[in-house]
Amino acid sequence: MSPREARAVRTTLMSALGALIALGGPAAALTLAFPDPATETATTTDRLASYRLPTGPFDGKVVPTTLAEGAVEAQSWRIDGAGQTTLALMRAMRAQVQAQGYDVVYECEAAACGGFDFRFATEVLPEPAMHVDLGDFRYLAATKGEDVASLIVSRSASAGFVQLTRVSSATSPLPTLQIASNAGQPQRDPVAPPQDPAPVTGQAVILSSANVADTTGLVGRLEADGASSLDDLRFAAGATALEPGEYSSLSVLAEWLRAAPARQVTLVGHTDASGGLETNIAISRRRAEQVRSVLIEQYDVPRGQVTAEGVGYLSPRASNLTPAGQQANRRVEVVVTRAE
Repeated sequence: MSPREARAVRTTLMSALGALIALGGPAAALTLAFPDPATETATTTDRLASYRLPTGPFDGKVVPTTLAEGAVEAQSWRIDGAGQTTLALMRAMRAQVQAQGYDVVYECEAAACGGFDFRFATEVLPEPAMHVDLGDFRYLAATKGEDVASLIVSRSASAGFVQLTRVSSATSPLPTLQIASNAGQPQRDPVAPPQDPAPVTGQAVILSSANVADTTGLVGRLEADGASSLDDLRFAAGATALEPGEYSSLSVLAEWLRAAPARQVTLVGHTDASGGLETNIAISRRRAEQVRSVLIEQYDVPRGQVTAEGVGYLSPRASNLTPAGQQANRRVEVVVTRAE
């Protein structure tokens, strides 16, 4: 970014912040001004949830966190333009967070954060909505009373990426977040984020029919061996959400469980061998919990019939030295713990 462009960005930023302060109050709009056209790529909101805010670097075993509870909102943007550095993006975002009365409690860049282990211990929206280059990302944690916020910025060869996660207490509603348009510059069509099969509220939607044909052979393996891998499930490297698609194994498993309420299973998550053991165990457990949530919320399986655990990379079924082997090791298995 040239000095002239940098001055223009600072001017736009200060103008937006001045307007914000004039409006006053926590419910006033928070305007983020980006140096290039910005497109919101994803938003997730939960009015009552918890979020573990990373507050320090990976220490060789874990990433220290602080538990925050309340209304949780995560948003991500793609900033078009190859010239933006992660430092320039973080400086602009930091100024806006601080202008809203937040105090920065921790800040780091890729290697100092802990690289792979820090990244995958941090809740990040899935690709392509949010891209994180493990060698070029920056993180910031901030607090304002009981409220917390975290920022992650990174970039690809052609764009910058920003994710903001905020937790507001029950007495402090989340402010509306808006994007400042760049006058005279075209905005690209929004990037469609992948569908995250996270738990949904309200009445469950039963996606399986009354009699699901077991073309997967899953029931036979469960009844003969007491365990089976759900081989049609797909997880991207380091991701805890299922990739978009229909999974016949979940329909079959749900029908099998609902047919006999006494049956119980444990879902066991597995990862490849990239990164530290504790991080991978956490990732594998989240994957299993994600599948459990889908079975309960979308396939109407009673909660008491399904539990979830994770073992990380401790039980590989293929070599972790090849991409194909790593993909095979990223899986969730189902283990029968009570047959009838």
